[in-house]
Amino acid sequence: MSGYLSLLRTKGVARIMSAQLVARFPSGMLALAFLIHIEKLTDSYGYAGLVLAATSIGQAIAGPLTSRWMGRWGMRPVITIALAISAASVAVIAYAPILPVWLYMVVGFLAGLSTPPIQPAVRTIYPKMVNSRQLTPLFSLDASAQEIIWVIGPVITTLIATQISTEIAITVAIVFMVGGGAWFLSSPEVGRVRIPRSRRRLGVVLSRQPVLLATATGFLLIGACAAAEAGVVATFGEGGWESGVVLAIFAVGSLFGGLAFGHLPIGPWALARRMFIVFLGMALAAFVLDFWWLSVTLLIAGIGIAPALAVMFAIVSASVKFSETAEAYGWVGTGQLIGAAIGSAAAGFMIDAFDAHGAFWVAIAFGFLGFLVPVIFRGAHPDLRDRDPSPLPDTEPVSTIRP
Repeated sequence: MSGYLSLLRTKGVARIMSAQLVARFPSGMLALAFLIHIEKLTDSYGYAGLVLAATSIGQAIAGPLTSRWMGRWGMRPVITIALAISAASVAVIAYAPILPVWLYMVVGFLAGLSTPPIQPAVRTIYPKMVNSRQLTPLFSLDASAQEIIWVIGPVITTLIATQISTEIAITVAIVFMVGGGAWFLSSPEVGRVRIPRSRRRLGVVLSRQPVLLATATGFLLIGACAAAEAGVVATFGEGGWESGVVLAIFAVGSLFGGLAFGHLPIGPWALARRMFIVFLGMALAAFVLDFWWLSVTLLIAGIGIAPALAVMFAIVSASVKFSETAEAYGWVGTGQLIGAAIGSAAAGFMIDAFDAHGAFWVAIAFGFLGFLVPVIFRGAHPDLRDRDPSPLPDTEPVSTIRP
């Protein structure tokens, strides 16, 4: 723990981490708020899942594009424009008169497409703020700290959406989005770090095996989490306070896991071990759908989430050039968002067909594949036990004067 406190005392680290957490707080609110809001309007979890899927697909497409644009036009202009469009689109979903489902999907897609690329930005900034020895613990601390989003976000959303209104729940998320985004943009570190313009074509970074492994595994991990989240909401109903508490416990497990295991060396089996914990918890959860059993089993599943994400961040950082880091993290985010889209949509239709159990069957399938992929492709997983995880330096021709 002293190592994490030392990190937070490093100049600028606590500020930039806090700002990006507030800016990204809607990530823990909007999916659940949209799910409850659209289900209330349409009386169908399947339709709600389609709107969530459209939103996530928009985010997935935006991930590598907006991340790459930051290298061309700078962080602040890209994030500012995206922030304005995304906030306006989310407000339309909350306050527009009742729309056809396809139109909610279009607006959700636009909201996702304009999601501010704050996560790739901050992942790119971190290596410039600490030394190489501190980078892996910083990734772990960040992955753990972001679980605050998933601890508090679902509770706030569920309480406001069920006790006041879904419109107010979405509005609170917009306030966090705009306020946190403004705080992040005002941070000095955002102006100091300049992402070099990538000289390679869009998508070439996926040819690096660790990036592809992190993208595929993140897709499966977040798909499992999205399905489990929908299953919890369906178990207790849209008016059940229990769903927010169970999801908060799920996130507490991740927070604990990240802080407890973030210092461990990252060997070739690191990702597979952490994903097995997630799969085990998901598999146990499906047996009994009551408050206490789900709380315990999802706490177990959560213990593997932040450590798995920290490993993904570290192996990506160690495998790409600095000019490619934002795009690489954009692709990893895209994988996660596609997983959320497919996991939410599949869970929604399985809930309509088989009640809440169907969502957990989807979560188990995603979780098992998420464990299997890093086992089969462990050769693509770099061994970072005695290696600097900082991005590779960019090299370019240097002009010389001939004598």
